[in-house]
Amino acid sequence: MSNAYDTITQQILSQLEAGTVPWRQPWRTPGVPKNLLTQRPYRGMNVWLLITRPYVSPYWLTYRQAQEIGGWVRKGEKGTTVMFWKFADEQTEAETGAEVQARRHAPLLRTYTVFNTDQCELPTSLTERLAFTTQRDAEPLTCCERVIKQMPHPPRLVHEALKAFYAPSRDLVNLPPHILFATSEDYYATAFHELCHSTGHPSRLARPGITDLAPFASHAYSKEELVAEMGAAYLCGHCGIAPQTLENAAAYIASWLAHLQNDKTLLWQAASHAQRAVDFILNSAPETSCDEETAAR
Repeated sequence: MSNAYDTITQQILSQLEAGTVPWRQPWRTPGVPKNLLTQRPYRGMNVWLLITRPYVSPYWLTYRQAQEIGGWVRKGEKGTTVMFWKFADEQTEAETGAEVQARRHAPLLRTYTVFNTDQCELPTSLTERLAFTTQRDAEPLTCCERVIKQMPHPPRLVHEALKAFYAPSRDLVNLPPHILFATSEDYYATAFHELCHSTGHPSRLARPGITDLAPFASHAYSKEELVAEMGAAYLCGHCGIAPQTLENAAAYIASWLAHLQNDKTLLWQAASHAQRAVDFILNSAPETSCDEETAAR
Protein backbone atom coordinates (compact mmCIF):
# COMPACT_ATOMS: atom_id res chain seq x y z
CA MET A 1 0.00 0.00 0.00
CA SER A 2 2.75 2.42 0.96
CA ASN A 3 4.48 1.86 -2.41
CA ALA A 4 1.29 2.87 -4.24
CA TYR A 5 1.00 6.02 -2.12
CA ASP A 6 4.66 6.82 -2.74
CA THR A 7 4.38 6.34 -6.51
CA ILE A 8 1.32 8.52 -6.96
CA THR A 9 2.51 11.18 -4.51
CA GLN A 10 5.81 11.43 -6.38
CA GLN A 11 3.92 12.09 -9.63
CA ILE A 12 2.12 15.03 -8.02
CA LEU A 13 5.29 16.25 -6.28
CA SER A 14 7.11 16.35 -9.62
CA GLN A 15 4.40 18.59 -11.05
CA LEU A 16 4.39 20.87 -8.01
CA GLU A 17 8.19 21.14 -8.11
CA ALA A 18 7.87 22.26 -11.74
CA GLY A 19 5.44 24.98 -10.61
CA THR A 20 2.32 23.20 -11.89
CA VAL A 21 -0.68 22.69 -9.61
CA PRO A 22 -2.53 19.70 -11.13
CA TRP A 23 -5.96 20.63 -9.81
CA ARG A 24 -5.52 24.23 -10.98
CA GLN A 25 -5.20 23.37 -14.66
CA PRO A 26 -8.19 24.08 -16.91
CA TRP A 27 -9.93 20.82 -17.71
CA ARG A 28 -9.28 19.79 -21.28
CA THR A 29 -12.03 17.18 -21.25
CA PRO A 30 -15.79 17.80 -21.35
CA GLY A 31 -16.43 16.82 -17.77
CA VAL A 32 -15.26 14.43 -15.08
CA PRO A 33 -13.20 11.38 -16.19
CA LYS A 34 -15.45 8.33 -16.55
CA ASN A 35 -15.11 4.63 -17.10
CA LEU A 36 -16.21 3.96 -20.68
CA LEU A 37 -18.20 0.79 -20.02
CA THR A 38 -19.92 1.69 -16.75
CA GLN A 39 -20.26 5.44 -17.53
CA ARG A 40 -19.50 6.10 -13.87
CA PRO A 41 -17.23 9.03 -12.98
CA TYR A 42 -13.96 8.40 -11.20
CA ARG A 43 -13.67 9.89 -7.74
CA GLY A 44 -11.20 11.33 -5.27
CA MET A 45 -7.55 11.30 -6.21
CA ASN A 46 -8.26 9.30 -9.37
CA VAL A 47 -9.88 12.41 -10.86
CA TRP A 48 -6.62 14.37 -10.65
CA LEU A 49 -4.47 11.45 -11.78
CA LEU A 50 -6.54 11.19 -14.96
CA ILE A 51 -7.34 14.84 -15.65
CA THR A 52 -3.67 15.80 -15.84
CA ARG A 53 -2.99 13.31 -18.62
CA PRO A 54 -2.70 14.88 -22.12
CA TYR A 55 -5.94 13.53 -23.62
CA VAL A 56 -9.13 15.20 -24.81
CA SER A 57 -11.54 12.33 -24.18
CA PRO A 58 -12.98 11.96 -20.65
CA TYR A 59 -13.38 8.19 -21.11
CA TRP A 60 -11.05 5.51 -19.77
CA LEU A 61 -10.99 1.72 -19.75
CA THR A 62 -8.69 -1.19 -19.00
CA TYR A 63 -6.83 -3.22 -21.61
CA ARG A 64 -9.30 -6.06 -21.10
CA GLN A 65 -12.32 -3.79 -21.45
CA ALA A 66 -10.99 -2.51 -24.78
CA GLN A 67 -10.78 -6.08 -26.02
CA GLU A 68 -14.27 -6.90 -24.73
CA ILE A 69 -15.85 -4.26 -26.97
CA GLY A 70 -13.90 -5.26 -30.05
CA GLY A 71 -11.12 -2.69 -29.79
CA TRP A 72 -7.52 -2.57 -28.66
CA VAL A 73 -4.89 -0.33 -27.09
CA ARG A 74 -2.41 0.99 -29.63
CA LYS A 75 1.06 -0.50 -29.48
CA GLY A 76 3.47 1.50 -27.34
CA GLU A 77 0.81 3.40 -25.38
CA LYS A 78 1.47 3.77 -21.64
CA GLY A 79 -1.40 3.38 -19.20
CA THR A 80 -2.27 5.42 -16.11
CA THR A 81 -2.53 3.93 -12.64
CA VAL A 82 -5.78 4.38 -10.71
CA MET A 83 -6.53 3.14 -7.21
CA PHE A 84 -9.60 1.57 -5.64
CA TRP A 85 -10.52 0.36 -2.20
CA LYS A 86 -11.97 -3.14 -1.86
CA PHE A 87 -13.55 -4.50 1.29
CA ALA A 88 -12.90 -8.20 1.89
CA ASP A 89 -16.04 -10.35 2.00
CA GLU A 90 -14.72 -13.90 2.20
CA GLN A 91 -14.30 -15.81 5.47
CA THR A 92 -11.73 -18.50 6.15
CA GLU A 93 -12.51 -21.45 8.41
CA ALA A 94 -10.08 -20.20 11.07
CA GLU A 95 -11.66 -16.74 11.35
CA THR A 96 -14.25 -15.82 13.93
CA GLY A 97 -17.19 -13.54 13.20
CA ALA A 98 -15.47 -10.67 15.00
CA GLU A 99 -12.31 -11.15 12.97
CA VAL A 100 -14.25 -11.11 9.71
CA GLN A 101 -16.09 -7.95 10.77
CA ALA A 102 -12.80 -6.24 11.61
CA ARG A 103 -11.32 -7.26 8.26
CA ARG A 104 -14.34 -5.94 6.40
CA HIS A 105 -13.70 -2.56 7.99
CA ALA A 106 -10.04 -2.61 6.87
CA PRO A 107 -10.19 -2.04 3.09
CA LEU A 108 -7.53 -3.30 0.70
CA LEU A 109 -5.94 -0.92 -1.78
CA ARG A 110 -6.00 -2.13 -5.38
CA THR A 111 -4.30 -0.53 -8.36
CA TYR A 112 -5.30 -0.85 -12.01
CA THR A 113 -3.91 0.44 -15.25
CA VAL A 114 -6.37 2.27 -17.47
CA PHE A 115 -6.08 3.80 -20.93
CA ASN A 116 -7.80 6.81 -22.39
CA THR A 117 -9.98 6.13 -25.43
CA ASP A 118 -7.65 8.48 -27.35
CA GLN A 119 -5.01 5.76 -26.88
CA CYS A 120 -7.24 3.07 -28.35
CA GLU A 121 -8.67 1.86 -31.61
CA LEU A 122 -12.38 1.35 -31.02
CA PRO A 123 -15.35 0.41 -33.24
CA THR A 124 -16.45 3.35 -35.41
CA SER A 125 -20.03 3.18 -34.16
CA LEU A 126 -18.75 3.69 -30.60
CA THR A 127 -16.39 6.58 -31.35
CA GLU A 128 -19.14 8.44 -33.25
CA ARG A 129 -21.49 8.07 -30.27
CA LEU A 130 -18.79 9.28 -27.86
CA ALA A 131 -18.18 12.39 -29.97
CA PHE A 132 -21.87 13.22 -29.63
CA THR A 133 -22.16 12.62 -25.89
CA THR A 134 -19.09 14.59 -24.80
CA GLN A 135 -20.30 18.07 -25.75
CA ARG A 136 -19.74 20.60 -22.94
CA ASP A 137 -22.57 22.53 -21.29
CA ALA A 138 -23.25 25.62 -23.44
CA GLU A 139 -24.08 27.77 -20.40
CA PRO A 140 -21.35 27.26 -17.77
CA LEU A 141 -22.17 30.40 -15.77
CA THR A 142 -25.79 29.29 -15.46
CA CYS A 143 -24.47 25.98 -14.16
CA CYS A 144 -22.30 27.80 -11.61
CA GLU A 145 -25.23 29.82 -10.31
CA ARG A 146 -27.36 26.69 -10.12
CA VAL A 147 -24.71 24.87 -8.06
CA ILE A 148 -24.66 27.70 -5.51
CA LYS A 149 -28.43 28.10 -5.30
CA GLN A 150 -29.16 24.37 -5.06
CA MET A 151 -26.59 23.53 -2.39
CA PRO A 152 -28.51 21.86 0.46
CA HIS A 153 -28.31 23.49 3.92
CA PRO A 154 -26.02 26.27 2.61
CA PRO A 155 -24.10 28.80 4.71
CA ARG A 156 -25.18 32.43 4.58
CA LEU A 157 -23.60 34.14 1.56
CA VAL A 158 -22.87 37.87 1.86
CA HIS A 159 -20.91 40.52 -0.09
CA GLU A 160 -19.58 42.82 2.62
CA ALA A 161 -15.82 42.73 3.21
CA LEU A 162 -13.36 43.15 0.33
CA LYS A 163 -11.91 39.69 0.73
CA ALA A 164 -13.14 36.13 0.36
CA PHE A 165 -13.41 33.92 3.44
CA TYR A 166 -15.51 31.41 5.32
CA ALA A 167 -16.25 32.14 8.99
CA PRO A 168 -17.15 28.86 10.76
CA SER A 169 -18.29 30.60 13.95
CA ARG A 170 -20.99 32.45 12.00
CA ASP A 171 -21.36 29.83 9.25
CA LEU A 172 -20.94 32.62 6.74
CA VAL A 173 -19.24 32.92 3.35
CA ASN A 174 -18.17 36.42 2.38
CA LEU A 175 -17.23 37.36 -1.16
CA PRO A 176 -16.29 40.77 -2.57
CA PRO A 177 -19.03 42.17 -4.79
CA HIS A 178 -19.30 40.36 -8.11
CA ILE A 179 -18.36 43.51 -10.05
CA LEU A 180 -14.92 43.64 -8.40
CA PHE A 181 -13.81 40.33 -9.91
CA ALA A 182 -11.97 40.42 -13.23
CA THR A 183 -14.34 37.82 -14.67
CA SER A 184 -17.49 36.00 -13.64
CA GLU A 185 -15.48 32.78 -13.77
CA ASP A 186 -13.15 34.17 -11.07
CA TYR A 187 -16.16 35.03 -8.91
CA TYR A 188 -17.67 31.55 -9.12
CA ALA A 189 -14.34 29.76 -8.69
CA THR A 190 -13.77 31.76 -5.50
CA ALA A 191 -17.30 31.04 -4.31
CA PHE A 192 -16.77 27.31 -4.88
CA HIS A 193 -13.56 27.40 -2.82
CA GLU A 194 -15.28 29.02 0.16
CA LEU A 195 -18.35 26.78 -0.12
CA CYS A 196 -16.07 23.74 0.00
CA HIS A 197 -14.63 25.10 3.26
CA SER A 198 -18.17 25.54 4.58
CA THR A 199 -18.94 21.83 4.16
CA GLY A 200 -16.59 21.20 7.11
CA HIS A 201 -19.01 22.92 9.50
CA PRO A 202 -20.28 20.68 12.37
CA SER A 203 -23.80 20.83 10.93
CA ARG A 204 -22.57 19.36 7.65
CA LEU A 205 -19.52 17.08 7.36
CA ALA A 206 -17.79 18.11 10.62
CA ARG A 207 -14.32 18.11 9.06
CA PRO A 208 -11.20 18.64 11.18
CA GLY A 209 -9.49 21.83 10.05
CA ILE A 210 -12.79 23.69 10.14
CA THR A 211 -14.21 22.39 13.40
CA ASP A 212 -10.78 22.77 15.05
CA LEU A 213 -9.79 26.08 13.41
CA ALA A 214 -6.37 24.95 12.25
CA PRO A 215 -3.56 27.53 12.66
CA PHE A 216 -2.19 29.12 9.48
CA ALA A 217 0.58 27.08 7.76
CA SER A 218 -0.02 24.04 10.01
CA HIS A 219 -0.41 20.54 8.60
CA ALA A 220 -4.17 20.65 9.23
CA TYR A 221 -4.42 24.08 7.55
CA SER A 222 -2.55 22.88 4.46
CA LYS A 223 -4.78 19.83 4.28
CA GLU A 224 -7.96 21.92 4.54
CA GLU A 225 -6.69 24.25 1.81
CA LEU A 226 -6.06 21.22 -0.39
CA VAL A 227 -9.62 20.05 0.27
CA ALA A 228 -11.04 23.41 -0.80
CA GLU A 229 -8.65 23.66 -3.76
CA MET A 230 -9.53 20.24 -5.12
CA GLY A 231 -13.24 20.61 -4.41
CA ALA A 232 -13.41 24.00 -6.12
CA ALA A 233 -11.48 22.74 -9.14
CA TYR A 234 -13.86 19.79 -9.41
CA LEU A 235 -16.88 22.11 -9.35
CA CYS A 236 -15.24 24.38 -11.94
CA GLY A 237 -14.74 21.38 -14.19
CA HIS A 238 -18.30 20.23 -13.52
CA CYS A 239 -19.61 23.58 -14.82
CA GLY A 240 -17.03 24.06 -17.57
CA ILE A 241 -15.09 27.06 -16.26
CA ALA A 242 -11.36 27.38 -15.55
CA PRO A 243 -10.16 27.46 -11.91
CA GLN A 244 -9.22 30.87 -10.58
CA THR A 245 -5.54 31.87 -10.71
CA LEU A 246 -3.92 30.87 -7.43
CA GLU A 247 -2.75 33.84 -5.38
CA ASN A 248 0.65 33.44 -3.68
CA ALA A 249 1.13 30.30 -5.73
CA ALA A 250 4.80 29.89 -4.81
CA ALA A 251 4.03 30.02 -1.07
CA TYR A 252 1.20 27.51 -1.36
CA ILE A 253 3.27 25.15 -3.48
CA ALA A 254 6.20 25.34 -1.04
CA SER A 255 3.87 24.55 1.86
CA TRP A 256 2.26 21.61 0.08
CA LEU A 257 5.64 20.24 -0.97
CA ALA A 258 6.91 20.32 2.61
CA HIS A 259 3.85 18.53 3.99
CA LEU A 260 3.64 16.00 1.16
CA GLN A 261 7.27 15.01 1.68
CA ASN A 262 6.41 14.01 5.26
CA ASP A 263 2.93 12.55 4.75
CA LYS A 264 2.39 10.34 1.72
CA THR A 265 -1.30 9.93 2.52
CA LEU A 266 -2.06 13.67 2.58
CA LEU A 267 -3.14 13.84 -1.05
CA TRP A 268 -5.46 10.88 -0.70
CA GLN A 269 -7.05 12.15 2.48
CA ALA A 270 -7.54 15.64 1.02
CA ALA A 271 -8.97 14.27 -2.23
CA SER A 272 -11.35 12.02 -0.29
CA HIS A 273 -12.60 14.93 1.84
CA ALA A 274 -12.88 17.10 -1.29
CA GLN A 275 -15.01 14.46 -2.97
CA ARG A 276 -17.34 14.35 0.02
CA ALA A 277 -17.55 18.14 -0.02
CA VAL A 278 -18.48 18.09 -3.71
CA ASP A 279 -21.02 15.32 -3.13
CA PHE A 280 -22.60 17.44 -0.42
CA ILE A 281 -22.71 20.63 -2.49
CA LEU A 282 -24.12 18.84 -5.54
CA ASN A 283 -26.39 16.69 -3.37
CA SER A 284 -25.19 13.63 -5.28
CA ALA A 285 -25.12 10.05 -4.04
CA PRO A 286 -21.58 8.58 -3.76
CA GLU A 287 -22.79 5.11 -4.73
CA THR A 288 -23.50 6.30 -8.29
CA SER A 289 -19.81 6.95 -8.92
CA CYS A 290 -16.86 4.83 -9.93
CA ASP A 291 -15.64 3.85 -6.44
CA GLU A 292 -15.93 0.11 -6.79
CA GLU A 293 -13.06 -2.08 -7.85
CA THR A 294 -15.22 -3.83 -10.45
CA ALA A 295 -15.77 -0.54 -12.28
CA ALA A 296 -12.13 -0.46 -13.36
CA ARG A 297 -11.92 -3.97 -14.68
